[in-house]
Amino acid sequence: MPGHVFLYVQHKIKGSGHDTCVTTERREKERKQKTRREKLGRHGVLLLLVRRDVDPAGCPHHTAVCVSFKNYWLCSAISTFCSSFILLHLFHVFHRYSCWTYGTFKRLGVPGPSPIPFFGTMLKYRKGFFNFDEECYKKYGKMWGIFDGRQPVLCITDPAMIKTILIKECYSFFTNRRNFRLNGPLYDAVNIAEDDQWRRIRSILSPSFTSGRLKEVMFDVFVWFCRFFGPYSMDVVTSTAFSVDIDSLNNPSDPFVTNIKKMLKFDFFNPIFLAVVIFPFLIPVLEKLDFAFFPTSVTDFFYAALQKIKIERETSKQKTRVDFLQLMIDSQQNNDSKQDKGLTDHEILSQAMIFLFAGYETTSSSLTFLSYNLATNPRVMKKLQEEVDATFPNKAPIQYQELMQMEYLDCVINESLRLFPIASRLERVAKASVEINGFVIPKGMVVIVPTWPMHRDPEIWPEPEKFKPERFSKENKETIDPYIYMPFGAGPRNCIGMRFALVLVKLAIVEILQRYSFSVCKETEIPIELGVQGLLQPKRPIKLKLVPRS
Repeated sequence: MPGHVFLYVQHKIKGSGHDTCVTTERREKERKQKTRREKLGRHGVLLLLVRRDVDPAGCPHHTAVCVSFKNYWLCSAISTFCSSFILLHLFHVFHRYSCWTYGTFKRLGVPGPSPIPFFGTMLKYRKGFFNFDEECYKKYGKMWGIFDGRQPVLCITDPAMIKTILIKECYSFFTNRRNFRLNGPLYDAVNIAEDDQWRRIRSILSPSFTSGRLKEVMFDVFVWFCRFFGPYSMDVVTSTAFSVDIDSLNNPSDPFVTNIKKMLKFDFFNPIFLAVVIFPFLIPVLEKLDFAFFPTSVTDFFYAALQKIKIERETSKQKTRVDFLQLMIDSQQNNDSKQDKGLTDHEILSQAMIFLFAGYETTSSSLTFLSYNLATNPRVMKKLQEEVDATFPNKAPIQYQELMQMEYLDCVINESLRLFPIASRLERVAKASVEINGFVIPKGMVVIVPTWPMHRDPEIWPEPEKFKPERFSKENKETIDPYIYMPFGAGPRNCIGMRFALVLVKLAIVEILQRYSFSVCKETEIPIELGVQGLLQPKRPIKLKLVPRS
């Protein structure tokens, strides 16, 4: 049949100069075909020679399916080439994705350390945020660029630019960076909420932290200082937040205690966190799967406990003890006629939870560093004890007004927070492109203010490693730029619990110094070695000696 397409073997017979259709016994032919199909199947390529000029009648079996393959090795080579080409192309696409943002700072003329694919400069954090920031500050000056995964991060230490970012353009061009979306039920907490929702929540919460409210809360619910700062912080925070007395020192297995500790075990190199940073397009998928940075069992426990407390108070006719939860409930009831301005039930519970988590660890660490500084600087401690004795003679009960007027105590705490700022970074995100001091910050750029290196700059603080409370005396305090010393942040989004934290620290230290003196012992680590995960804290527990005063 002229023009009919069929497949045949091109086989050269020795001594012959023409093509011949070769067949064998049917079984032998099938065996060979099967063997060749298996070989070619491994390479995924099937090459058939198609001829239109041979009549299938030329085949002794008169079949149009006399099939074979031309040159297996050519097949193999092409298969290998195609596979390699595809793999190289995929690798190229993968590599481009991993580092396509890494030219950002080069285009902006900003120096910084070299990033690596996918991780950027994040692996440098293994030595601690503060060490990495200080290293960059010394090497690159007042501005440098780093990468959290593929996210460009601009680090700024210029006071004028900091003022613009944290205050002048706080509402118009910048928002917080704490919303990675996998927050579980804490999506509406004050430190995570953004823009209008944040402004509404902050305006409702702020009156709870005035001096008058703190005096009412702290001294109506007095908690004696325990032997360890962690239990002390936890007991005071839970008591002032929602009137729950847990005595965590003697009841370490209390559900409140165990769940708070679970919540605070956040690892920066947590696989979920790394996945979100490196592959942000996975966030919607992870949200659908109910993944969250915070353990679900912990958030469920606290929401259930707080909801129960709230319902009991609303149904009880007894007078409720003043605490922050009650102040939020009162604000909700006072705004019944303006539902859009009051806190929802869920928002109240979220603020109570974040108050608990933020207050516990930060207060405990601040007290730990302060006691260490006093133990290693006995001259300062003695001077502070003299002020304590003069303000509260004969171990008199502590009064709020007098406590807030202790000038040298303020100096000591401020200097301790300079040396060991609990939040070693302040972070914002540009909502739109903005020009600041001649430099354009693109939309979506993360901006970081690294407080640790600024607090230890020898050009600003002579002998920065030394503990000198006199830096914050009345005469010197006026010369300190408020955008260089920022232990609690600055601007509208500074730490809302700053006053509460300071009262907590002052109360504990004065109570101790009325009766004891701090002293180093042979187990005291000098200088102290800091941990590298999360908030600033000692790598190992600080061991000090408490000496009773005569």
